[in-house]
Amino acid sequence: MFWVFLLLAAWVLVGAACARLCRAAVVAAAVERRGADRDSLTLYEAAFLAGGPSRVADLALVAMARERRLLLAHTGWATVVDPQGRDAVEDAVLTAIGPGGQRRIPLVRTAAAAAGAVRDLADRLATAGLAVPERAGTVADGVRGVRRAAATVAVLGAVAVVLPGEEGGPSAGLTAAWFAAPLALALGCLLTARMELHPYPRRASPAGRRLMLSLRRGLDGQDGEARTLTAVALRGPAAVEEPGLRAAFAARAEED
Repeated sequence: MFWVFLLLAAWVLVGAACARLCRAAVVAAAVERRGADRDSLTLYEAAFLAGGPSRVADLALVAMARERRLLLAHTGWATVVDPQGRDAVEDAVLTAIGPGGQRRIPLVRTAAAAAGAVRDLADRLATAGLAVPERAGTVADGVRGVRRAAATVAVLGAVAVVLPGEEGGPSAGLTAAWFAAPLALALGCLLTARMELHPYPRRASPAGRRLMLSLRRGLDGQDGEARTLTAVALRGPAAVEEPGLRAAFAARAEED
């Protein structure tokens, strides 16, 4: 009867995974309704939705470097030129560099990304309906969970089939049929999510994604500094044209 315990485990795994996916989908739908009134994004908002907290720090570093308020060396060091930040994120970058005025860029990015200013930005985006609250879990996370559960059920079913049968117990075919039910539930949940929710929202809600697409389409109509910073917000430091700046972000982190 050991196969029964494997079957129960399969049902529990699939049920919990499908429940998390459904909850994430409900939260995403509620967020979508709240975000319907927004028609634009700031660059920091776009950076967060496109690449998370680290992208926000990258954008601030690039903006300050292009205005010569920071020096970003190709060796991977950030040096403060002007110690006055122009917004809360730049203040967080300067705080991350520290009173010595110089620090490795990867360490600055990590510290600035964890700053309160970036967390506040994330909270504002979630409240505005443009980002999915982290505590709720994203649809993409839910889909990955259901996929893992489906794979686990397949493994448990295979184990149950190859276990030595008990006298009077079900045949291998019947045992496999029992495990086909939770597997079918998981696959059906994935199919529904694919049809109704794809592309799966990660940080950005559907409303946030629409605004990001609008911002991306508007890149061709921009020039100069605005185009560069918008490209960095959406694509990361690799969008910077200056080879020296790209090299600065590519440098490996070292211990302080």
